[in-house]
Amino acid sequence: MVTVMKVGIGFVTGRKGFKHLLRTYVNSWSEQGFVEDDDTKLRLFVAYDLSYFGTTVSDYTRIDKDLAGKLDGLSYFGATRITEERQTLVREGVIDSSEAMLLFGDGYGKKRNAVVWFAIRAGMDRLLFIDDDEYPIAVQRGDPVHWRGQSVLGAHLHASPDADITHGRHCGYISPIPKIRFDRTLDEGSFAELIDALSNDIVSWDSIREVVLGDGGVTYADPGIVDGAPPVEVGSVKGMKFISGANLCLNLNRGGADAPFFNPPGARGEDTFLSTCLEDKRVLRVPAYTFHDAFLKYKALLHGVLPRRLQPVDALDPAVAKRFAKAAVGWVRYKPLLSYISDRSGYEATMDSMADVFGRNGPRFKAYFKADEFDRLLPELRRFRGKVAEHHELFERTKEAWNKAVPWARAHRLE
Repeated sequence: MVTVMKVGIGFVTGRKGFKHLLRTYVNSWSEQGFVEDDDTKLRLFVAYDLSYFGTTVSDYTRIDKDLAGKLDGLSYFGATRITEERQTLVREGVIDSSEAMLLFGDGYGKKRNAVVWFAIRAGMDRLLFIDDDEYPIAVQRGDPVHWRGQSVLGAHLHASPDADITHGRHCGYISPIPKIRFDRTLDEGSFAELIDALSNDIVSWDSIREVVLGDGGVTYADPGIVDGAPPVEVGSVKGMKFISGANLCLNLNRGGADAPFFNPPGARGEDTFLSTCLEDKRVLRVPAYTFHDAFLKYKALLHGVLPRRLQPVDALDPAVAKRFAKAAVGWVRYKPLLSYISDRSGYEATMDSMADVFGRNGPRFKAYFKADEFDRLLPELRRFRGKVAEHHELFERTKEAWNKAVPWARAHRLE
C-alpha cells in the first residue's frame, strides 16, 4: 500500500510580491512532477503580517484559481485566527494565557510557530519553510554568470526520511554586509573587529572576507554541490547545530517539531535559537540552493529574466548602508542570549569585548556608513546584556509551553 506524503509549504510574509513567488514555486513543483504525483499532497500555510508593508488580507488570499487548484489546500493565519487558537488552548486547559502568548503572537518567531502548529494539526508529514525573498534558482560565478534551476522540495523530500531537520544552501545576497572600500575612516582591521563582535561561531570575518571583498557581497553557488553532492550531516558547535530559517524542512513524523522558534523581545535570530535545541537531532544539509534577493533588486528572476552579471552591494549606497546598520543593531540584540546559552563560561568576556569594540570604533562606523544606527550598538548591547537572564527564562518557558501543547495538537487534528 502506497502512503501519501503530506507536505506543508510554510511562509511567514508581509509582502505583496508573495503571490508572484508562490506562482514560481508552484510552477517549479509542477514541472518537477510533484503536483501531478498522487502520492504527494502539497498544502500552503501562510502566516501574514498586514502591518509590515501596509498590506491587506486579499494581497495574500486572492490567488489565481488555476494556481490554487494545483495545491491540496491553502490555509491563511492572521492575527484574528491565531488569537482564536490561543483562546482555544487556554479554554481547553492545555496551557495558560501567558504561555499561549509566549508561543503565538507578534514577532517573526511566533508566526513561524503558528505555521508549524497548524501544519501539525493538519496532519502534515513534512513542513518546508520558504522565505518571500528567496527563489528556487542558483547562480554560479562566470562571465556571464550561470543560472541553474533548483529542485528545492525534491532535495528535502529525498533526504528527510532519515533526518529530523533538513536545510539547504543559499546564494546571491545572503548577507546584509556590503562591499567595503577601506580608507582612512574605516580600515580592514576595525571592520573585522565589528564583524567578529557581531557574529556567531559559524560566521566570522575570515569566513566571509572573500565574499565581501572579492565578490562584492555576492555569494555564488558551488558547482560541485549544484551538480549533485550528497546531503551532509550537520555537526554540533558549542551544543548548536546551525540551520537556516528558510530552505528549511521539518520532519513532523520525527523530531523536527520538538522545539519552538524564539526571539528575544525586539530581536531576531529565531533560526539561531532553534539551533540551540538540536544537539540530539539528526540535521542534514541538502544540495539545493535558493537565491536570496535581500535587496529585492532581482524580482524579475520570478518572470524568467536572467541577468548576465550581478551588481556588487555598495556600502556607499545609502539604502544599503541603512540596511546593514539596522542588521548590526539586530545582531547586537540577540547575541547576548546566544552567548549566554552556548558559552556561559566565556559570556562576560565576550560581552566586555563587544563593548570595547563598539566604544572604540562606533564613531568611525557611523562616519563611514553615514548611519546613526551605529550610535545604538553600545546602548543596545548594555540593554540586552542587562536582560539576558530574563530572556533566557522566557526561552526556557517557551520550550516548556511548546512541549505541553504539541501533544494536544497531534491528538486534535483539524479536518
